[in-house]
Amino acid sequence: MRILLHICCAPDATTAYKRLSMEHKVVGYFFNPNVHPRQEYEKRKEAVEKLSKAWNFKVIYPPYEPDRWFKAIKGLEDLPEGGMRCKACIAYRLRMTALKAKELGFDAFTTSLTTSPHKDVNFINEVGPKIGKSVGVEYFTSIFRKKDGFLESVRYSKELGLYRQNYCGCIFSIRKEKDGELLRKIG
Repeated sequence: MRILLHICCAPDATTAYKRLSMEHKVVGYFFNPNVHPRQEYEKRKEAVEKLSKAWNFKVIYPPYEPDRWFKAIKGLEDLPEGGMRCKACIAYRLRMTALKAKELGFDAFTTSLTTSPHKDVNFINEVGPKIGKSVGVEYFTSIFRKKDGFLESVRYSKELGLYRQNYCGCIFSIRKEKDGELLRKIG
């Protein structure tokens, strides 16, 4: 099966790619217009490029267009981390991956987001098939963090010297991190 793997970041892509590539032909798709600022986006992209070169697999890099992402989450900006804004963000990125998979003739698409212990895998694996059905391409259901998948990703990242980010990526998660840091300094 030919699978287009949405890559959220290089560390999460390690486990996802390793596991998928044992039985499938996998191409990465680094679609993350949610990542801010641009400098952070570039760091994450460079880490994915480093991983794809080390493990010799292809990755597609669409243009960085954060304005499209802001339109997709419009009205949800002030919602808490992990809520509806995050779900809209994930659904948007999965939809765009499904559309690219359909355009390029892939059999299926999936995401490396299920490697992270911070993501709602139940939501991802519920919305993925719905998006796939609406677009006309299969969603490959996965939970890459199972069987120590997240720990594997940490180990691979250290071995390869991959950049590991400390926040989700969007401007709103940066704000949350800064608020938390401020509270630690005050407290």
